[in-house]
Amino acid sequence: MKNIFSTILLASGLMLSAQVGINTDSPKAQLDVNGDLNLRDKIAVLDATDNTLSIGNNDQLLVSQGEGYAPIWKTLRIPEYEPNKFYLIFNNSFSDKLGVDFSYSDEPNMSASKGATFTKGTSLGSLIGFKEITGLSQNISVFSTESKAYFQFETVVQANFGSNGTTDTSIDYACGIFVDDKLINLRQNNLKANSAQYPFMTHNQIGLIGNLSKGNHKVSVACSRVGSYGDAPNRRLSVGKNTNTNINNFIAQSSLKVEVYEVPQAFNTIIN
Repeated sequence: MKNIFSTILLASGLMLSAQVGINTDSPKAQLDVNGDLNLRDKIAVLDATDNTLSIGNNDQLLVSQGEGYAPIWKTLRIPEYEPNKFYLIFNNSFSDKLGVDFSYSDEPNMSASKGATFTKGTSLGSLIGFKEITGLSQNISVFSTESKAYFQFETVVQANFGSNGTTDTSIDYACGIFVDDKLINLRQNNLKANSAQYPFMTHNQIGLIGNLSKGNHKVSVACSRVGSYGDAPNRRLSVGKNTNTNINNFIAQSSLKVEVYEVPQAFNTIIN
């Protein structure tokens, strides 16, 4: 009788340690169910933080942590979007303290008018004399075919003019916002000499482009010195940096704010 009881216990132990298959003759796990599974009560998993069993909360999902680790409960959220409405999808700001510097020799000899040269879609490489503000060159991502991208560029422009009290000495300059090295917005201005030495001014511009293709895009800003008058050929112009110590590079630094609004087409779920 003892031998029979021992045999039964041994067989039971082997069965408990073996893989069990339901509706399959070749189970691939300790419990392999080939078919529907109906649970009438609760599922509990080991919580490794305090070695207790956790049954999770309402609307949570079991998420695998990989082989050798117990799964954990996670909350699944789906953003609520109204159809045909734009939502802010991307929002970031960038800064640059290096800036760009121009002498008179950097000024291009423009054979065509500025109106003919500075046109939307012109490639950066074909605009002679433009220098890129490297810290503002960044990549953005677009996820929808319906989008609006806004760009706000701000910087300080300074020239090392002496104090002559006249407006005869001045420099024309231009700054452009580019997407994928194509011009989407340009502003031109003029910095004049005045009664104070080393004048500077704040430069602001806003650009907009609609319906960029899905994927990654490069955003960049570049500026050029386009005209000099009076004593200006002997003077230096800087954008996003100082020419003299009455300001410093912190004051003169450039910034670029980028906002991308989209009509969502893919409702990406968020797990936290």
